[in-house]
Order: sequence, then structure tokens, then C-alpha cells
Amino acid sequence: MLNITHNKLNRKVDLSEYTAVQKVFHKRHYKYFNRFLIGFTIVSFVVLFLPWTQNISGTGNVTTLKPDQRPQTIQSPIPGRIEKWYVQEGDFVKKGDTILHISEIKNEYFDPNLVQRTGQQIKAKSMAVTSYQGKVKALETQADALRSERVLKLEQANNKLLQSRLKVKSDSIDFEAAKTNIAIAERQYDRIVQLESEGLKALTDVEEKRLKLQETQAKLISQENKLLASKNEVINAKVEINRIQAEYTDKISKSQSDKFTAQSNQFDAEAQVTKLENEYTNYEIRNDMYYIKAPQSGFINKALRSGVGETFKEGDQLVGIMPSDYDLAVETFVKPIDLPLMHIDEKVRIQFDGWPAIIFSGWPNVSYGTYGGKVVAIETFISDNGKYRVLIAPDPDDYKWPKDIRVGSGANSMALLEDVPIWFELWRKLNGFPPNYYQPSKKPAISQKK
Repeated sequence: MLNITHNKLNRKVDLSEYTAVQKVFHKRHYKYFNRFLIGFTIVSFVVLFLPWTQNISGTGNVTTLKPDQRPQTIQSPIPGRIEKWYVQEGDFVKKGDTILHISEIKNEYFDPNLVQRTGQQIKAKSMAVTSYQGKVKALETQADALRSERVLKLEQANNKLLQSRLKVKSDSIDFEAAKTNIAIAERQYDRIVQLESEGLKALTDVEEKRLKLQETQAKLISQENKLLASKNEVINAKVEINRIQAEYTDKISKSQSDKFTAQSNQFDAEAQVTKLENEYTNYEIRNDMYYIKAPQSGFINKALRSGVGETFKEGDQLVGIMPSDYDLAVETFVKPIDLPLMHIDEKVRIQFDGWPAIIFSGWPNVSYGTYGGKVVAIETFISDNGKYRVLIAPDPDDYKWPKDIRVGSGANSMALLEDVPIWFELWRKLNGFPPNYYQPSKKPAISQKK
């Protein structure tokens, strides 16, 4: 009823006689309710002054502390075709155990004796190198012999030149003597002619002197011819020296040219041997790649390529493996506004998925089912989800983490900050202020690289 009339019903009718009105409007209820309100107000006021631990919450998952301990996939560095599997999912393998065998799909590697044939090519080319080395040594010996022979030939030609020059001197002396003889013969002939004209000598003496004069003139001409022949021998000796020099220079140059050609062929053969040795090593390593082996001890998670005869490219993922030995850690993500509040060695409480927990975020001491952690790394670049990644390791001063935790399971983290009254935390939340900015009292230990 709206009760808008001036005729009040409760003034004319006594409602206290009804049972329902007696139960509702009994004075005892007012007394209990007032006590409850007073007690609730007092308790609420006291609670406002209780200490509250500010915290930064984040969500993430369980991972490993070191990168080489995390789940990985095994790839093949070469393309191939699956021939045989040696393991199945869930098997434990040791480092170096064979996981599967693959075969070749490129036609240039189809020959099963490719490595042996390449080794034979290396031997043949090595023998060619040895042959060229022998040829180079033989040509060097030949060049040395030609140089020695040239020295002897030049010495012989120089001796001949010296003999020719001495003969020229001898012939020139004879020629001068012949000139003297002819002068003497001419004077004797003139004297005999004069005496014969005076009647002192006979005509026969004149004829003898004339004959002697003619013989002397003939000897003069003969000595002159010998002198010219000796000079020609000197010229011929010089020409012979030049000829020997040119001849042996040509022979030595040809020998050196053949030597350089042999050396060039030798170097080319050595380069081919080196290239073949490189190919030989590559073929040997490639043959070892036909057997995919475990890089470390662990468990086979999942075969990403199944069946037999399936082909794949180089770098394709074949099988996943989880290392057997690892150190657990938690990677959590915090908002950019909370990143300045995170520090190395910061204490963190963690709640794992699958483990029951009762959590009071502001009262970590009364929380149940949480485990202690310590910040070991803070990412300096934002992740794809718009948050920063923080890596948390187990706290050695707290309880050990459960042994049955698996890598990849979910985890919630709470980084504990300063202790403030509850009223301050409510006021901060209502106004949207961040937690108190502070710096830890102890600087984080800086690891020194050895």
C-alpha cells in the first residue's frame, strides 16, 4: 500500500494482536541487530589497521632454468626419406642413441660407394702431384746442367778467342818482318843493279836479287793474308761466344718454362686433391647424418614425422625430446607498470596448477599450498602478449617444489612488496595507484664471468 491517505490504519487497528506482527516487530531483534552492527563496525575498523603485504601477481608456466634443459625438437640437416624407426613415443634414450635411419633422396649422392670412389680419385690426383714434383726436380737438374755446360762452352770459346788474338799478334809481327825483308830486298836489288851498270857485278847476280825480291814480295802478301785470316778468326770466336750465350739462354729459358708449367700443373693438381679431400670429408659426415641420434639423454615426446618412406626437407622437425635431467623454474609475465618493482633475488610465492592451495595475497604467512621462489632473470624486451617475462627459480630457503611437476604446466606467481595497512591498500586500489615504488636494501649479486 502507498499509504497516501490521512486516515492511518495503524492508529485505528491494533496489529499487535496478530502472530505475524508479534514475530516481526519484537523488540529483541532490534537489540541483536544493533549489537551485530556495532561489533561488525569495530572489527572492520580494526581490520583496516592490520598489515597487508603488497604484491604483484602474474601468470605463467613451469619451464627449466637452463636453455639446454628445455624440450626440443630434433631436425635433420639434410633432406631424406625415413627408412626405419628405432624408438617409440615415451622411450628413454641416452645421448648418442639412434632414433631413426634415413636414406638419400638427392641423385648426386645415390652411389653407395661414393666415399670409396672419391678416395680413389684422391689417390690418383696425389700420384699426379708426385709426378709433377718429379718433373719439376728433373727440369731443375736439367737447367743446372745447361748452366754448367754453358760455363764450359763459354770458357772454351773465350780460350779460342784468346788464341785467335795471339795468332793475330803473331801474324802481325810476321807481316812487319815481311815488310822489313822486302825493304831490304829492294835496297839490295837497287845496289846490285847499280853495280852491274858499273860493271862490278854480273847479270846473274842481278837476276838472283830480282828473284829474291819477288819471293820477298810474295811472302809479304802471304803474311798479310794470314793476318787477315787471324783477324777473321777473332771475329768468328766472338760470334761463337754470342751464339753459345744465345743458344744456352734459349735452352735454359725453355727448361724454366717447362718447369713453371709443371709447377702450375702441380699446384692445380694439389688444389684438386684438396677439393676432393673436402668432398671426401663431407661425404663421410653426410653418411653419419643418415642416422638421427639423440643430442642428450631424455624421453621421446612425440614423433612429428610418422611412417616409413615419408620424405622431408633439411631443417624439418622429426621428433621431440624432453631432457631427463633439468632444473625447474617458472616463467611468469608481469605488466609494464609493475616492471620497475621487480628486482633480481626478489622473493616470490608460487601456486602450481593441480596442487590445492588457499591463498591470501596480502597475508602470505597464512597462505597454504604455495611455494617459495626467487627472481633470477628479468626480460628487458616486451613479449608478444604485451607483458615482460620474469624467470623464477626455487628458493633454497623454502620448501622444495613438488617432484611431480611437469614442464609446461601452469603456475601463478605473487611477488611480495612492502607491508602497508589495509586501509592504505584499499585507498590505493580505489584511486588506481600502483604499489609503493621502492628499491631493495641489498643489491643483487652480479655474477662474474670466469
